[in-house]
Amino acid sequence: MSARTIRVPDLARVEGEGGLLLRLKNGAVDEVKLRIFEPPRFFEGFLRGRSRMEAPDITARICGICPVAYQMSSCHAMETASGIVVGGGIRDLRKLLYCGEWIESHVLHIYFLHAPDFLGYADALAMARDHGEAVKNALRMKKIGNALMTVIGGREVHPINVRVGGFYRAPSREELRALVPELEWGREKALETVAWAAKLPCPDFTRDYEFVALRHPEEYPILDGRLVSSKGLDIEIRDYEKHFVEEHVAHSNALHSKIAARGPYFCGPIARYNLNFDRLTPAAQNAARDAGLPLRCSNPFQGIVVRAVELVYAFEEALRLVGAYDPPDPPFVDVPVREATGWGCTEAPRGILYHRYRLDAGGLIQDAKIVPPTSQNLKTIEDDLFDLGGRLAAMTLPKATLLAEHAIRNYDPCISCATHFLRLTIERE
Repeated sequence: MSARTIRVPDLARVEGEGGLLLRLKNGAVDEVKLRIFEPPRFFEGFLRGRSRMEAPDITARICGICPVAYQMSSCHAMETASGIVVGGGIRDLRKLLYCGEWIESHVLHIYFLHAPDFLGYADALAMARDHGEAVKNALRMKKIGNALMTVIGGREVHPINVRVGGFYRAPSREELRALVPELEWGREKALETVAWAAKLPCPDFTRDYEFVALRHPEEYPILDGRLVSSKGLDIEIRDYEKHFVEEHVAHSNALHSKIAARGPYFCGPIARYNLNFDRLTPAAQNAARDAGLPLRCSNPFQGIVVRAVELVYAFEEALRLVGAYDPPDPPFVDVPVREATGWGCTEAPRGILYHRYRLDAGGLIQDAKIVPPTSQNLKTIEDDLFDLGGRLAAMTLPKATLLAEHAIRNYDPCISCATHFLRLTIERE
């Protein structure tokens, strides 16, 4: 019996810090541990005692890639606590801002974090030597998403124009319509991205996942909806904690989420696609069909294609919203203060993001709970690696390492949000 170890000091192309331990024994995975070792960040703790109006700005700092998701979920929770629902032009502007975040985040993942795995490059810089035009187009598409966030949110990272009840300022029609030519160009390149991603060599791998996502009666979900699953869950957001639980595992500073009645689940683009295909725009649906995606996708390695389909949707929805835009006046609604508990859940690029706050009569936060999508997927990632055990055991150590890293990056993990991932060790016996 021999023992062999692989160490990757820094797992690249994920956001955050941590490590992976894989023990292989008798041709199978004997143990998997996603060791997330970055110290806890205490956002839930230092929100206590702060004004409800500070929550969008504080929670945005949890992530520099998906700050809008944190802002929107926190705003929804505060508004729910006050018994109001923000609609009309303010809701449309929120969705447009969120489209900007989906664009920049999906492009970043597809071209710079994930595609190198399929094509055998160490990083996007190496890939650019052979795929220069694709990388240039990706940078331009990402810039369009950033421009939307800047015009609406005030800046592209940690927007400062979002507030409970709406926005501090609504952009003019002219500011948004100036973006139309680039959005139209981006829509065409997004369609090309679907076709490009569909040609990438994809490992054959499926499992019986429970997919969880929002489901809106009329729209592809971004801002709101009921929480549904592929195995029959269908609940209001306020009932989230009756069905989902978090547990601490000794090897991780990030909690693992599961459905209390059944166990791990899968959230993110594939879950949204599987549960809401009928809500995609016709062009996005056709792009998925042309790419050969099934209506029910159970291969996490195909997530790169599904993200490209969502990229088409985000560009199309942005163009629709800009074309119909009428600046809301005023750009926010009054949100009365009362002692209550509020819940919010929106679809971050990586999946559902749940917030819950308990407020006192003065509007101060007494308790906060934030469940990011990556912590909800961590146990599912570990289970994927268990099921890949036979392949990993049969491979050389370098190839096994690459496949394990690839399996992790399928989920575009934002480790900083979850409280963080990076260092790979595989031990063989």
